[in-house]
Amino acid sequence: MSINGKVLVADDYEPTLLGLSALLEAAGHTVVTAQNGTDALRLAASERPDAVLLDVVMPGLTGTQVCAELKQAPDTRFTPVVLISGSGDRQSRVAGREAGADDFLNKPVDVDELGARVSSAIRLKRLTDELESAETLFLTLGRIVEARDPSTEGHCERLARYATALGAALGLPQRDLDALHRGAFLHDIGKIAIPDRILLSRGRLDGCDLALMQRHPVIGDELCATLRSLEAVRPIVRHHHERLDGTGYPDGLRGEDIPLLARIVRIVDVFDALTTDRPYREALPSGVAYRMLLEEARSGWCSPDLVQQFIDVHRSGLAIASA
Repeated sequence: MSINGKVLVADDYEPTLLGLSALLEAAGHTVVTAQNGTDALRLAASERPDAVLLDVVMPGLTGTQVCAELKQAPDTRFTPVVLISGSGDRQSRVAGREAGADDFLNKPVDVDELGARVSSAIRLKRLTDELESAETLFLTLGRIVEARDPSTEGHCERLARYATALGAALGLPQRDLDALHRGAFLHDIGKIAIPDRILLSRGRLDGCDLALMQRHPVIGDELCATLRSLEAVRPIVRHHHERLDGTGYPDGLRGEDIPLLARIVRIVDVFDALTTDRPYREALPSGVAYRMLLEEARSGWCSPDLVQQFIDVHRSGLAIASA
């Protein structure tokens, strides 16, 4: 069954461009056209198509180069891209795969194959949009948790900057940096199930209330388990209160058994708590927070080396400047 949507077609040869447009419009799609790679990039950003068809050979930016840029840009990286090249052009296909192309069409284009490829690409985009909407809901829940306590305003944004800056300094791959960014917003999402009388308490919690509070990582992990795209975030949510010496919660993990991303978020979480105003004390200067982090690390809380790496990143300003 055909799925209709908005399709961007880029080809410098006008007869081919007009022919593809006519075929797609006859199938019920809305078509936007470009005759070079620069215009294709501009239209992809402004028109937000459901699928992009790119001729590989174009003057200036090639279709492969346009594909690579689309896949690197946050607003278009999930837009399906179909590259059109000469039949048997293996080199173009290899380069296209490396650029992130989702599918290929051979010239001359077969009408039935064109319809099938475009419908498949649009179906993929719709599924991706649904996943993004679900993730947006979860991130919003993370902000709701933060909003319950006025003293933590901006906490998630700062953690996202700190964690991704430290991750980048450690040379972690982009998928881990993405997980750190989302994990910063979702690390305490389980607190949505904790009553305000416990969450906002300024005194020491009794045994029952403390046990309930310490269940928030498990609750958060169970919430994230309902969304497959958050699989990489779950170790952060569940284990950001573990300690290197095994006295943390909820699982009492020790040493290297604690996921690295969870250890990163734990460090920046504590640092942000120390350096922001709280109802029970004013914000501490960064230098004092550095010393406290290192002292706690030496007592078995986490790796002193990892803490020192964060301190170096923060001192350099990268943790503040990073997006």
